[in-house]
Amino acid sequence: MAVKIAITGNIASGKSQVERYIQELGYVVYDSDEIAHEVLSEIKDFYGFDVFASGKIDRKKLGKLVFSNLDLKKKLEEATHPKIKEKILELFELHKNDNFIFISVPLLFEAGFESIFDKIILITVDNKLQLSRLMNRNNLTEKEALSRMNSQIPQDKKISKSDYIIENNSTVENLLKQVDFVLSELNKPDYFSKG
Repeated sequence: MAVKIAITGNIASGKSQVERYIQELGYVVYDSDEIAHEVLSEIKDFYGFDVFASGKIDRKKLGKLVFSNLDLKKKLEEATHPKIKEKILELFELHKNDNFIFISVPLLFEAGFESIFDKIILITVDNKLQLSRLMNRNNLTEKEALSRMNSQIPQDKKISKSDYIIENNSTVENLLKQVDFVLSELNKPDYFSKG
């Protein structure tokens, strides 16, 4: 059975970079954001809001909508999380003969998905750096960026629940070195026989 590993971290922490790097090294890696968008497309009648552009979800429009309406955000999560979990479990079954399966799950703890994984890798970032990255990346005002950051469980509360902490406060080289270390630990022959 494949070892099931979650890659998580708060918004603008650098999950995508870690995810891409692990995939480039030849591991099986999925992004639950893509699974979530697949699920959203299946339940588009749920909204009663126009968040679709030429049949595809307009992420910017959807983001503005749910982060300005917490009640809608909650309803949306209640509708999507069970379906996302179902699809993740299907991927585990599909890759059961692989050594590892990595799934990037931004809202791992918020959705209560941690129990379905064997190991959790948490990417952390300094709050000020996170804020500036998010504002630049998504072209948001400080207020909009803080609203998104505050909608997630604080990083320090996630640290004690994670198996590996990767800090993304300096260079890409430093980030990837930490990823290499985690992978070398996971690949030790007797790692999973230690219990």
